[in-house]
Amino acid sequence: MSTMETPRVRGMEVRGLMTYHVFTVGPDDDLQALYDLMASRHVRHVPVVDREGKVVGLVTERDLARSALGSRDELPLSMQREVLRRRKIREIMATEVDTVEADEDLKAAAEMLIENKIGCLPVVDGRRLVGILTESDFVRNFAEEG
Repeated sequence: MSTMETPRVRGMEVRGLMTYHVFTVGPDDDLQALYDLMASRHVRHVPVVDREGKVVGLVTERDLARSALGSRDELPLSMQREVLRRRKIREIMATEVDTVEADEDLKAAAEMLIENKIGCLPVVDGRRLVGILTESDFVRNFAEEG
């Protein structure tokens, strides 16, 4: 199997491809707010940040689907919403999150996504969130190059 690398990615830093405007939530926000954010903004990965903007976790669409309602998905919609309002993001978020710095090599970041089988990397300056790099960013780059 051969590998292809677009010239635009080789030698490029993460900052050249990352998304700067990131939708975030706090660990004490409820799952209904997360669900609404993901549905309205069409995002699959949401970094969880503290009051200082430091990454403390990550929630994915899969995390929400897997643990939000559990076996209660047969409940009427109004009751499902109430269950989601009572639960906090800290209950389902991943707390060990792979991150990347904006000045890191984009190829190394891509390899991290592949090796760890993850769909995104929050981009940080220290621990403070400054962006996000997702699989979609790479696909969009490839499509625009074509």
